[in-house]
Amino acid sequence: MVPNAKITLTQSGTTPSREVVSGSDGQFIFINVPPGPFQLAVTATGFAAKQQSGVLQPGQNYVFPEIQMAIALAVLDIDVKVQPVEVAEEEIHVEEKQRILGMIPNYFVSYTPNAVPLIKKQKFELAWKSTIDPVSFGLAGVVAGIEQGTNSLSGYGQGAQGYAKRFGATYADFAIGTFVGSAILPSILKQDPRYFYKGTGSKKSRLLYALANAVICKGDNGHWQPNYSNMLGGLAAGAISNLYYPSSDRTGASVTFENAMIGIGGTAAGAVVQEFFIRKLTPHAPPPVPDNY
Repeated sequence: MVPNAKITLTQSGTTPSREVVSGSDGQFIFINVPPGPFQLAVTATGFAAKQQSGVLQPGQNYVFPEIQMAIALAVLDIDVKVQPVEVAEEEIHVEEKQRILGMIPNYFVSYTPNAVPLIKKQKFELAWKSTIDPVSFGLAGVVAGIEQGTNSLSGYGQGAQGYAKRFGATYADFAIGTFVGSAILPSILKQDPRYFYKGTGSKKSRLLYALANAVICKGDNGHWQPNYSNMLGGLAAGAISNLYYPSSDRTGASVTFENAMIGIGGTAAGAVVQEFFIRKLTPHAPPPVPDNY
């Protein structure tokens, strides 16, 4: 027996239970115990409780054999908390696998309605990976070829040099628009640059939801708010493009605002396409999670 253990003696039909504490040598004694069945309960700090029983005969001095105490197993309550930034990082990894027809990046779409807000670094990460994707360069090349064929931005001229300038301008438009509208302004204004797929409800409700996403967005606080990032991003990208467009093709303030409005309309149309068609063409898109909007 261990020292300082508490021993409780209980007998049915007799006086209330009695308690003693074992000495430094682990010994204990009960005196004037009535004959009959009895139970001993032994407890000690750091050891598992022990139960013993016996029958005391009239006139008997009952000597218990040594009671072996087992060390108690420690029970730890471990509260595992995953930081929101880690959850967001996992969600980004999923989004970075989303490609339309398995090729075209579709990173700025979340099929998790209540996705964790992105931190500044993660917004720039999505923008960076979108702009350096080989498909982005390929699409810029296709657009530059079409512009070359139609002699759009005629100030660039023709030939290889003209094509290179058109390619650079097209890619710059895309990169600047992506970084300003999907990383810089969302970081400053604390807004989420992603489109949150609805996927449930009537076709009308989904259509209205998609159209509204051109002018509203989720803030980093999870609440819906005016989509200043998209609206101001279009204006900023249009104004910056005047720095590298041919002088004959540069636009004034009124045209810049007009193009920004056209861009908002394009965002609305793109959201409708996302809501009703793109998911079916995205092989690695996760299954939609129902949510109430």
